[in-house]
Amino acid sequence: MSASRRIFLDKQNPEIFAALTQVAEATSRALESAGLGRDLAELVNVRVSQIHACAFCLNLHTRRAEKAGVSGKKLATLPAWRDTELFTPQERAALTLAEMAAERPEVADTEQYETCRALLGDEGTSAIVWTAITISAFNAVSIMSGHPVR
Repeated sequence: MSASRRIFLDKQNPEIFAALTQVAEATSRALESAGLGRDLAELVNVRVSQIHACAFCLNLHTRRAEKAGVSGKKLATLPAWRDTELFTPQERAALTLAEMAAERPEVADTEQYETCRALLGDEGTSAIVWTAITISAFNAVSIMSGHPVR
């Protein structure tokens, strides 16, 4: 189906999209409460959007990540983050959790999860997982809507 013939879900049902936006706002507050920065949130948003191949969200969140202070080098190497020394232990834990939530949460490695939880704490772990879940929903909306990258 051509993207130009798709229904923009956010425009078709603005009340549902507004509710999803409220979830994103609540997630941001949870991240802040856990002491986690916008830069970390945007790394998660970009990585999950890469996994789902959401061009619209990649464009948006890459710019937001740069604005939040994420270096171009980190953004360029994000798909291979495990193979670099550029990412902090906290970033590695957040990216691990984000990938678990975005790919197949039912097969998430318990030992890895517990390692991340020990580093980020319960509040931080929950906030990161909610961030990954929320951006996954936005990815689905944008992909199914065929939102263009301008």
